[in-house]
This record gives sequence, structure tokens and C-alpha cells, in this order.
Amino acid sequence: MTMTTDRIVLAFAGSVILISLVLSQLHSPYWLWVTAFVGANLLQTAFTGFCPLARILVACGAKPGPGCM
Repeated sequence: MTMTTDRIVLAFAGSVILISLVLSQLHSPYWLWVTAFVGANLLQTAFTGFCPLARILVACGAKPGPGCM
């Protein structure tokens, strides 16, 4: 089973959120701004269907998914 851009985007976003939460506890609360940025990007993608990471992944040869372009 090959991963589509939708699944890669979700896995990447989840990973970045978890990493920034850990870093906010270990280093500085300013890392929570990364979490806020990812959340805002996911929210705008839900409404517009445009995801910058998905565009990059498609350009790199990943299989497009139905969710975001």
C-alpha cells in the first residue's frame, strides 16, 4: 500500500505537533507557536483544499490523494 499525499501530510503534521509539544516542555514555551502554525494550516486546508506540503509532495513524485491539492 503506497501512501498518498493526504496520509503523508497527516503523518507529518502529527509528528511536528508532537515534537513541538515535547520541545515546549523541555526548552521553551515558544515552541507552541509551531503547534499553532500547523493547526492553522490544517484549518485553512479544511476550508480551501489547498495544502502547500501536498503540492511539494506531488512535485516530488508522491501519489496525489483526494483530500488536498
